[in-house]
Amino acid sequence: MIQKTIYGMFNDEEELLHSIKELRSKDIRIKEVYAPFPIHGLDHALGLKESRLGIVSFLCGVTGLALAIWMTYYMLILDWPVNIGGKPNFSFAENSPSFIPVIFELTVFCAAHGMVIIFLLRSKLVPGFKRKNPFPETTNDKFAIEIETNESPEGINNIHHILNKNGAYEIREAY
Repeated sequence: MIQKTIYGMFNDEEELLHSIKELRSKDIRIKEVYAPFPIHGLDHALGLKESRLGIVSFLCGVTGLALAIWMTYYMLILDWPVNIGGKPNFSFAENSPSFIPVIFELTVFCAAHGMVIIFLLRSKLVPGFKRKNPFPETTNDKFAIEIETNESPEGINNIHHILNKNGAYEIREAY
């Protein structure tokens, strides 16, 4: 069997969601959905797993916390102890309340920036990556479903029927 890619184009997100639900109920695998804005319930309709960006954010925050503690200890205790308010910095524990703002800011900075960088890399949105969206109109006001299938001609006709029934205004095929 030759693998085919079928694209269903929609004008409305509700029609898109109904089509996705019906395709998934028939065990037809949807490879990708293109939409100009986030659609409420699309993740659930596609059966996507929950994002792990929260875990990434936590790990980046812990890294930032460790970096901030090491940085303040090295800079303000070991390398260049500063006399603040007549009290020299000889101990990290005694001076740690004054370091809390720096530690907090560096923790938040590393968590936010690490999460954004990982998101851009995973989404392949970094400059230099080739664009993947085959339909520029889906960045404006149209919606598209991409289905890769090895189905027989009857199965492909069934996919066309489902897409047409749910409001697809155009169906394209590619090999």
